[in-house]
Amino acid sequence: MMSSQNQRRERGLRAFAEVMTVDAPADSSPAIADGLIDFVFAEVWTRPGLSRRDRRFVTLACVAGADATPALEQHVYAALNSGDLTITEMREAVLHFAVYAGWPKASQFNMVVDAQWERIARARGDNVPPPAPLLPLATPSDPDARLRGGEAAFREINCLPFAPARDNPYSGAGILNFVFGEMWLRPGLGMKERRLITLACVGFQDAQYPIMSHVYAALKSGDVSFEEMDELALHFAAYYGWPKGSYLNQVIAEQKQRVLDEAGSAVT
Repeated sequence: MMSSQNQRRERGLRAFAEVMTVDAPADSSPAIADGLIDFVFAEVWTRPGLSRRDRRFVTLACVAGADATPALEQHVYAALNSGDLTITEMREAVLHFAVYAGWPKASQFNMVVDAQWERIARARGDNVPPPAPLLPLATPSDPDARLRGGEAAFREINCLPFAPARDNPYSGAGILNFVFGEMWLRPGLGMKERRLITLACVGFQDAQYPIMSHVYAALKSGDVSFEEMDELALHFAAYYGWPKGSYLNQVIAEQKQRVLDEAGSAVT
């Protein structure tokens, strides 16, 4: 009879092959065999609290944010090769990541996407398909209309009754005009996927107020359920480390209670 440890190893090897679309590395070191295979793939990726596709978005943001180029190449390849993400969704994920983690890191992410998409096409004997047309944009070109749309989107997405003022470049030209006036409204990704990328990005940057506000908004909106948010904390910790994951988990507990308290007040 196979021991429980051997069963765990076999489960991890199967999960690795399914998630990464290649065989697991033949590496018996503790970091790979005991950590990556026996825990990350056997225990984390196989849990039911988040779909494999949802876990892709959290993972991609984490490995891109960690500047872990080999891991980023592997996970971009796996997400595209498996069909879990389309190339359009992947490119939108890069743009969203750029806003929340910075353009220099996103530049590397984007180059990896180009290279892995070409690798997949070559392996399949195909030409790289032309990109989807950029224009027309889905958002207004009139500056005032974009700002009004950004204000409305900021309130709706953040579950707040107010929007920032237009009176400085950061909040006006940046937050209202582009981040909420265009990016969050682009059709290439759904709201839940954008939430997952954002939560991972603010989590690994120790951005205390953004962590609180984005956890709150994701829960309050219902885009991420309480159970999914708990699972996100575990997946994030596996890919970006337990200290940062511990703080994210603490904020999640606080914001879950806040949402419950507000729901109770509304009923009474």
